Amino acid sequence: MRRSLNCNTAQIEVVFHKMSPNETLFLESTNKIYKDDISSSSFVNFQIWDFPGQVDFFDPTFDYEMIFRGTGALIFVIDAQDDYVEALGRLHLTVSRAFRVNPEINFEVFIHKVDGLSDDHKIETQRDIHQRANDDLADASLEKLHLSFYLTSIYDHSIFEAFSKVVQKLIPQLPTLENLLNIFISNSGIEKAFLFDVVSKIYIATDSSPVDMQSYELCCDMIDVVIDVSCIYGLREDGSGSAYDKESMAIIKLNNTTVLYLKEVTKFLALVCILREESFERKGLIDYNFHCFRKAIHEVFEVGVLSQRPLGTLPAGSPARGKAVALNGTPRNTV
Repeated sequence: MRRSLNCNTAQIEVVFHKMSPNETLFLESTNKIYKDDISSSSFVNFQIWDFPGQVDFFDPTFDYEMIFRGTGALIFVIDAQDDYVEALGRLHLTVSRAFRVNPEINFEVFIHKVDGLSDDHKIETQRDIHQRANDDLADASLEKLHLSFYLTSIYDHSIFEAFSKVVQKLIPQLPTLENLLNIFISNSGIEKAFLFDVVSKIYIATDSSPVDMQSYELCCDMIDVVIDVSCIYGLREDGSGSAYDKESMAIIKLNNTTVLYLKEVTKFLALVCILREESFERKGLIDYNFHCFRKAIHEVFEVGVLSQRPLGTLPAGSPARGKAVALNGTPRNTV
């Protein structure tokens, strides 16, 4: 099986195709299901499905059992700036029917477009949606069905953070990755480390210390800087080559004695670390520990590939395949 996600088209373009948020204002609305396979350019082996809000997947001709049967996660998008009463009803119908088909699904709710709300309004909106949605489930005796809620916007890094949390639930090797990162930073004097999918800037794993949003944003921005500079100066004169390869490495020293350190792990993954200048003086030790970490990462995913071979072919360096579907609770032409 392969992973699939369903979400708002603007989210897809911003997260997986590096479209500027302002450009999404010009996306045309459609009334059909859109599929986007990004497995050839990303570590995360996704097939993304965009279900427009006006598509009635409860229609008798719609094979919802086929969609939900092998699903790992379902994302439901609610427009926080609109009247979401109808969307909550649609959410309840969607998750209850999907749960009956496949109780193993992870149900994720993106409370989207919160950039236009005040901090107090964001908290109140999330509390209200959380309360109503869970009350509906309790009334239907579906207490075992768990919903996760995220406040998201395409105008900041919250959408990347939310997708990161969803993706991590679909990676069976996550505990091993977190353990390797914990060992690496504790032996290297590093404060925080993220294992990024370079294309999407989703972090597929981090160490066990809490994630600070500002630190995550710094690391995301570093990836953009490295790729953009490499596209200008790192390609051959004829334009051939790759902006990101096994030689990719970058160091950025900030004016507050903080150092950002990026190293290539696989052709799709990068390790981005945050540490102090005094710790970076032991760069030789850090690089040795990184070499051990990189070797362990390759071994982890080699095991994953071998264990999944009977299900179908898997490229080296890819996680075990799963399937995830998400449904958009707002009309297709919203951003």
